[in-house]
Amino acid sequence: MDARIITPRYAVSPQISAEDMPKIVADGYKTVICNRPDSEVPPSHQAAAIRAAAEAAGLIFRELPLTHQTMTPENVAQQRAFYEESPGPVLAYCASGTRCSVIWSLGVATEMSPDEILQKTSAAGYQLDGLRPALESISAG
Repeated sequence: MDARIITPRYAVSPQISAEDMPKIVADGYKTVICNRPDSEVPPSHQAAAIRAAAEAAGLIFRELPLTHQTMTPENVAQQRAFYEESPGPVLAYCASGTRCSVIWSLGVATEMSPDEILQKTSAAGYQLDGLRPALESISAG
């Protein structure tokens, strides 16, 4: 597991495995959000397998598979609801952590400046400069 902290309550990671659950719990996460469609991974890494391991470890598990086409305002709102309703820090994962970073960025664009959002994602290792026009549009809206 390669958790990258965006905020104290939201971190992202490339694909995790069932074997990562003890570390996820030890690191203090309370909720795991899967943003990776099952079609991208073998059965051992699909949401059902990760859910079973997460819940067995006492974690809350949420699933919101994302692609470029499903990065909709409704899904942005759903992701935000998942992490805001969590009792503690959230770890969201996908293939690389980029989708989890993008959806977080879009979800906070009405409260944070594009510069602040891009600084936070960049500090976590995600260069999302191409997202700036969307962030500016949302923040101006």
